[in-house]
Amino acid sequence: MSRILAIDYGRKRTGIAVSDPLQIIASGLTTVPTHQLMDFLLNYIKQEQVECIIIGHPKQLNNEDSENMKNIIPFINRLKKILPDMPVQLVDERFTSVLAHQTMLAGGLKKKDRQNKALVDEISATIILQSYLESRRI
Repeated sequence: MSRILAIDYGRKRTGIAVSDPLQIIASGLTTVPTHQLMDFLLNYIKQEQVECIIIGHPKQLNNEDSENMKNIIPFINRLKKILPDMPVQLVDERFTSVLAHQTMLAGGLKKKDRQNKALVDEISATIILQSYLESRRI
């Protein structure tokens, strides 16, 4: 089987998570500078079989798109142009940063480590992917 890749897209940094080949467990992969994201994805997809790409959909509490969506739409359009056969899905990412911080606290990370924004982005991508994987099992 192939993996599912998840992206927590940000203007500066993007967190990336990936499923195991059986698509049961999400694991943080890395955080990359957003301007290097497309190159990273293309290299990763050459090395690993990826079935689809999940992108965090930033929404406000009233269910409207948040400000960052204006940055994500051009990225999605470029991704679909470069990888036309790769399915791309948006998944609600509300509260993933809060959940990431709670996960770091529960894991006993020191304050300095919890302030690592790259780690927060990677954990957020993992939460997005795990929620997607769980939603498919229902």
